[in-house]
Amino acid sequence: MSSRPAAVPSLVAALGLTGGFLVARATGRRELGGALFAAAGAWCAREWYRASGPTAAAGLTAVYTAAMAGSHPLAKRIGAWPSVAAVTAATVAAAELVTRTAAGPE
Repeated sequence: MSSRPAAVPSLVAALGLTGGFLVARATGRRELGGALFAAAGAWCAREWYRASGPTAAAGLTAVYTAAMAGSHPLAKRIGAWPSVAAVTAATVAAAELVTRTAAGPE
């Protein structure tokens, strides 16, 4: 188990999703936003693995990736920023739930 607080990977995941969108929108270069998203996701996957093991890391990485993929069709329904906010909130909630459950009582 890691001594790093559980919230840190959740914050980095939020940065990867919102920051990736913001960079892509601000620069007009989707690949730059994708690079930020991928780098944050790789870091989070490593931290989730360290804190909670391989099953939790795989599941949370899948949630993180699905959030990015799901934000695009959702944006057509509710708008870009509301979509990014919704998928980010869902990802952070899942990450916090899994990592805190895996860590057990403190």
